[in-house]
Amino acid sequence: MQAIVHDTYGHADVLRSRDIDRPVPRDNEVLVRVRAAGVGPDVWHMVTGTPYAIRLGIGLRAPRNPVPGWDVAGVVESAGSGVTDLKPGDEVFGTCRGSFAEYACARADRLAPKPAGLTFEQAAALPVSGVTALQALRDKARLREGQKVLVIGASGGVGTFAVQLAAGLGAEVTGVCGPTGSDLVRSLGAAEVIDYTRHEISGRYDAVLDIAGSRPLALLRGVLTPGGTLVIVGGEGGGQWLGMGRQIRAHLISPFLRQRLGTFVAVTRRNDLLALKDRIEKGALAPVVDRAYTLSEAAAALDHLTRGHPRGKIVLTVP
Repeated sequence: MQAIVHDTYGHADVLRSRDIDRPVPRDNEVLVRVRAAGVGPDVWHMVTGTPYAIRLGIGLRAPRNPVPGWDVAGVVESAGSGVTDLKPGDEVFGTCRGSFAEYACARADRLAPKPAGLTFEQAAALPVSGVTALQALRDKARLREGQKVLVIGASGGVGTFAVQLAAGLGAEVTGVCGPTGSDLVRSLGAAEVIDYTRHEISGRYDAVLDIAGSRPLALLRGVLTPGGTLVIVGGEGGGQWLGMGRQIRAHLISPFLRQRLGTFVAVTRRNDLLALKDRIEKGALAPVVDRAYTLSEAAAALDHLTRGHPRGKIVLTVP
């Protein structure tokens, strides 16, 4: 099968197309015929091996799994002996190992039926970004109806879901993004939009989701209400070595404050995928796809991710 691989860490130019063996699913896995894959910061971290601390999990000198990619949407090709709820021919979306390929293996409990009415490209934009936004708002921020929330990085992959989900929960949403994303963020449900190229963030918010990762904790605390919650999403802006500098500081000082400061690592679970599916099929949520590339254009897609300020999620299509 054709796959995109990287034998060393680096930027987009380390990605190569190669013919490799088709993976074999374990007992609790299915083999998915990949139709589309998501391209997000998680992929960039895998390919570059930064922050360096992640190499403890993915390979110190070189990646143990040379095929990048987590988000997947496709069709079940075969199922392991322990899988009873998925069968060949089922259209699914979720996360897997190495989705930048024609076939990939995924745990059955990290897949769900593809939402009705979505293309495979739209479904591939959902898993990592959608689940991250859902868990950040529902589980970490504990957002409630009538509260005010600030979403920093509102026009990106996670941000476009966060704005919609927060508005759907009845919160008053302010989005922070660049000038090219302002109209999009408003259309997704933001009551106000702050163009970070012209204005610094201001106001008072019950919850702040910092997805962009560039502002100091003191500034973010300054726009929180006395009992508000800051959720730092992802490892951007956290340093080259650990990637969690601000997150660690937030965790250390939070016990001494009325404000709650912290971060989390999103874990894809079927129940959360089903929750997103339900919202989409009710018309309360819609993936935003910035641009679709073919599998062979993976390097260009990753380059666009880092240089192009995408609005929504970038995806790869697998013919």
